[in-house]
Amino acid sequence: MSSTLDVSALGSFIREHRENAEVSLRQLAKASGVSNPYLSQVERGLRNPSAEILGQIARALRISAETLYVQAGLLEEKSDEPVITTVAQAIAADRSLTERQRSVISEIYAAFQAENAAPNSSSAPTTKPAPKKTSKSSSAKRITKSASA
Repeated sequence: MSSTLDVSALGSFIREHRENAEVSLRQLAKASGVSNPYLSQVERGLRNPSAEILGQIARALRISAETLYVQAGLLEEKSDEPVITTVAQAIAADRSLTERQRSVISEIYAAFQAENAAPNSSSAPTTKPAPKKTSKSSSAKRITKSASA
């Protein structure tokens, strides 16, 4: 664990994620259950929040609490992580995405995999070509011909 904590870097990190989420300080305070003045002080690097407060902020920002714990020096970043060999692992490991974003991307990726693995699937597109459009004049000619016949 890190012995020194850069609270201003932690505050900047939280502010950056809040702004990226397009959430006001007041909205984040309400969603996290942390008072607006205290949250403001955390963002300005004046307060060192507890792990519990960081967890509340992380939930409200929809990022992993582990990400904030690492930023706060409560956890060390994993250096012995396994090598990522699949797209699903890469999505799950990407801490720059929110939990919701990782979930949605994973669902979309799984749907593509299922579609490609479906029986009778070929490399050719499965959509039918659009019908040829005819001009109004040729349609009108056909109607006129069939009416006169």
